[in-house]
Amino acid sequence: MKVSNTKPGFYPLMMTLKDFSLILLLLIPLLTFSQNKITGVVTDGTGKKLAKVEVYNKSTNTKTFTDVNGTFEINEKKSGSYDFVFFKEGYTIIEQNSITTGSTITITLNKINNLTEVIIKKQNEKLFALHKLKDIEGTAIYAGKKTEVISVDKLTANKATNNTRQIFAQVVGLTINESSDGGLQLSIGGRGLDPNRTSNFNTRQNGYDISADVLGYPESYYATPTEALEEIQIVRGAASLQYGTQFGGLVNFKTKTPSKKTIELTTRNTIGSYGLFTNFTSLSGTKDKFSYYTYFNYKKGNGFRPNSDFESKNYFANLNYQFNETTSLHLDYTHFNYLAQQAGGLTDAMFNEDPRQSNRTRNWFAVNWNLFALRLEHKFKNNADFSLQLFGLDASRKTVGYRSNRVSNPDTEGTVRDLIAGDFVNWGAEARYLKRYSIGENSSAFLIGAKYYQSRNTGLQGPGSTGSDANFNLATSEFPHYANQSNYTFPNLNVAVFGENIFKINANFSITPGFRFEKIRTQAEGSYRKINLDLAGNVILDDEQFENNIKDRNFVLLGVGLSYKPQNQIEIYGNVSQNYRSVTFNDIRTISPSQVIDSNISDEKGFTSDIGIRGQLGNKVTFDASIYGLYYNDKIGEYETRNPNGSAAVVRYRSNIGTAVTYGFETMFDWSLSKTFFQENENFIWNAFSNIAVTDSQYLKSDAPNIEGNKVEFVPLFNIKTGTGIGYKNFMTSLQFTYVSSQFTEANNSKTDNNDNTYGIFGEIPAYYVADVSASYKWKNWKLEAGVTNLTNNSYFTRRATGYPGPGIIPSDNRSFYTTLEFVF
Repeated sequence: MKVSNTKPGFYPLMMTLKDFSLILLLLIPLLTFSQNKITGVVTDGTGKKLAKVEVYNKSTNTKTFTDVNGTFEINEKKSGSYDFVFFKEGYTIIEQNSITTGSTITITLNKINNLTEVIIKKQNEKLFALHKLKDIEGTAIYAGKKTEVISVDKLTANKATNNTRQIFAQVVGLTINESSDGGLQLSIGGRGLDPNRTSNFNTRQNGYDISADVLGYPESYYATPTEALEEIQIVRGAASLQYGTQFGGLVNFKTKTPSKKTIELTTRNTIGSYGLFTNFTSLSGTKDKFSYYTYFNYKKGNGFRPNSDFESKNYFANLNYQFNETTSLHLDYTHFNYLAQQAGGLTDAMFNEDPRQSNRTRNWFAVNWNLFALRLEHKFKNNADFSLQLFGLDASRKTVGYRSNRVSNPDTEGTVRDLIAGDFVNWGAEARYLKRYSIGENSSAFLIGAKYYQSRNTGLQGPGSTGSDANFNLATSEFPHYANQSNYTFPNLNVAVFGENIFKINANFSITPGFRFEKIRTQAEGSYRKINLDLAGNVILDDEQFENNIKDRNFVLLGVGLSYKPQNQIEIYGNVSQNYRSVTFNDIRTISPSQVIDSNISDEKGFTSDIGIRGQLGNKVTFDASIYGLYYNDKIGEYETRNPNGSAAVVRYRSNIGTAVTYGFETMFDWSLSKTFFQENENFIWNAFSNIAVTDSQYLKSDAPNIEGNKVEFVPLFNIKTGTGIGYKNFMTSLQFTYVSSQFTEANNSKTDNNDNTYGIFGEIPAYYVADVSASYKWKNWKLEAGVTNLTNNSYFTRRATGYPGPGIIPSDNRSFYTTLEFVF
């Protein structure tokens, strides 16, 4: 700041030293504020001022943008030197290190005249390395946690059908339930957690919950289409303190940010094997303080097995208003509905004979999902951030079909079908306040937050119609003594307060303790019919049982994370956090002929721990290697037994099996071969990666017979994904190989009986391998993508279902082709 000299005589001649002292005290804050300011202007090679250039402060993990005159102004809390990155799409990325406070700088970004796909991908990789989850992101703390981020723009994959193997290829240790419904649902697990509908993760979109009921039914029937995503964020079990108590952690789908253009239209049309057709059309833009991103996604196909038709429609709108540099408002709305015919499961004998066959012609599944979210973000001048997220769900899920536990039995039209319907209505609010502060020369941060969640869901089961169409109406008058009848309401309430604090001990080492207080109240009120028939089919007992089951609990979860950064781009991290998973009433009262649930089933408790090292070796290698342990008390699982109701049928019995532990070694390694051997060619890119998880497990203690000492279900010893991607100018290609060793599906570790032609729900999931290849070529505003999934045409499966879409073995798709044409305007 330049201060001009005052003219003689301006002040009274009798001015005292006290007066001068007072003026000096008033000026000191202004002078200090000026000294902590960094200002500048960004131009192109011709001297033209560039607006909307991202100015990213690597030292503080904050960013701003240049104004219409190409200028920017940054006010730091304390004086010193800071490292910056300047980025604008279509221009070179400039890194400027050690810019001191009080400086005024000029940055020149050179326009890239020949912007090929390879150059764009290299630019994205630089940005991804910068923006990968830092210790602090907005109002969230990730220090010391095992975090993984998928940058969707970097992928050459089958995005139209959300091919989970390709999309999550570089996330270690995930187990996947594959389906042939065009990627309408996501089912991932890992570390001994059941993958079914991702129910062991806290699943979010743009930071808000999207599952049916976070407490009573945490299954996700909706997954954000990959074509709409900017990135997928995964935080393992230590996420329990900030995002909910689940053992799996957090999966957050972050949709694309609005284009900086006033309007940008993208349309993608895909055709593929077995009648696949999808359309994805998005509209995006920014005008002054208003920005928007919206899309429509349509899918239909026949599936690779008979009786597997599906059709879906998905609409999303994101509206944003930036009031000023510190305050913004964001509104999201999502609508998703689909109808799918389900081919049913197979016995082992049927699968070995022909995995494409189906003997279920009358099974249907329908989903209608409506999500609402409103988010307020504000930055305070005292180096603090605040966010408030309001969200709600109005949804339904309906199924109707023939579900005999004898899978080989034919489905006869004219016989009664089983109908299950659920309505999910819930809303919640989550507020977060994050304050950055300094202890000496080290910057620390404190986070405090609270969440309120309330739901009132319903679950109904009864006789369905005798036809073969998708009729989801009850047929009680036609079948008044149908055995599987229940009608329940589930009013649930959850209040949580959580906090974490990064204590920066020195420039390299930090400790992050945290807590979460939970009040959970779950309730099941309703009735079920208890009906017994004699051998002639006559009713000998018809009794309606009423229940009002309430579970109210309060508890505190604790955790701590450690982070040590001995040098730039290398971090040694560790954490341990308690976890908790409440039992789901919706599962308790849903009757399945293949599964019986213990009426005294209770909540799971335990903890998760990670120790690892991650970082970059120069700009050529990115890696993350860690060991982990997951300890359960009262682990919920299933084992094979005779039906406890006295019948001779063999069922999967679901209960608290006992104490279990899962542990292993996980490593992710990504090597840039092009930067190692071909640095001089900016239009060539070549990467190779390996993703290896070696996992073991054991039931340490169990009251159930023949369980203690067994392996935990859904734990393959080896889970390996490896691949390579090569690009030259506008051509990109990728090849990926997946190998998963065998895994048990229930706690008594039943071996597979290849001659079983009755059930299909008992036994292992055998080891399998599969290869996928994808390629793309861009020409001006057009892009052509194509690929082959399951290149080697292997027959395998990843799931033995006890209910829908089974019961029985659910085969994975055989070899499939796809082609996508994209146009951006």
